[in-house]
Amino acid sequence: MLDNVIHFTKMHGLGNDFVIIDALRQQITLTPTLVRFFADRHFGIGCDQVLLVEHSERKGLDFRYRIFNADGGEVEQCGNGARCFARFVREEGLTNKDQIAVETAAGEIFLRIEKNGEVTVNMGKPCFIPEAIPFLADQEAIFYSLLVTEQKISCGVVSIGNPHCVLRIDNIATANETITTLGPILEHHERFPQRVNVGFMEVVTRESIKLRVHERGVGETLACGTGACAAVAVGIRQGLLDPRVIVDLPGGQLTIHWPSERDPISMTGPAARVFDGTIELAFLDRALLKTCG
Repeated sequence: MLDNVIHFTKMHGLGNDFVIIDALRQQITLTPTLVRFFADRHFGIGCDQVLLVEHSERKGLDFRYRIFNADGGEVEQCGNGARCFARFVREEGLTNKDQIAVETAAGEIFLRIEKNGEVTVNMGKPCFIPEAIPFLADQEAIFYSLLVTEQKISCGVVSIGNPHCVLRIDNIATANETITTLGPILEHHERFPQRVNVGFMEVVTRESIKLRVHERGVGETLACGTGACAAVAVGIRQGLLDPRVIVDLPGGQLTIHWPSERDPISMTGPAARVFDGTIELAFLDRALLKTCG
């Protein structure tokens, strides 16, 4: 950290909001306590995730991209965050590339800044192998049955660099109780050893869905990029959707394209800068003592 302050930028992708910290030009070590403080909407800055921009030591990659949920835990992937990441490194002059190769905990991803300012993220191939998600199952299947509060529910399960469980519902507008009840329960379901993100999908047409997502370690967010990819991948596998789908989330729309199971899945959508700020270390020390005391 330089000059006794931490410099940060607040951004969002369809209302899924982030605190982005440049660790290339300042030194910082993120602890779970510090992440929780940044994410706190009353005593901190307020965000769903904290994103860290670092150097990558892998050949051919431009940056390392790390993601921390509001509860302080580090996670593998975040699609909305990736779009914000791309806009941030371009706007900050850290790269002049339109196509950016990035290292994440889930592997490599590739970001392309479009002429209209939106960002397309190549999210890699969806993974349906249970042990790789991870998900406890005897064998891979398109539909799984889970026992939840003494009821069986049908779902699809996939990894988009992080684990997702996708449920189909009839009407997303009237599903508040279902989402607020099942989301936290499924996040901690015993068959998901590393917890899971839970998507609730209403199929409108073969080219359009409505989606709400309960994110692990966060709760329901206005948008979830990997959740949108997961819902479309599961919907295509279940024979419900075409290869290109508009996903209508509470915060806005994303376009998801998955040509075939041999291809990577891609996501296109906006990213917006909200404001830049600094936190003085003396203030930060006092705040952490207060919130942790």
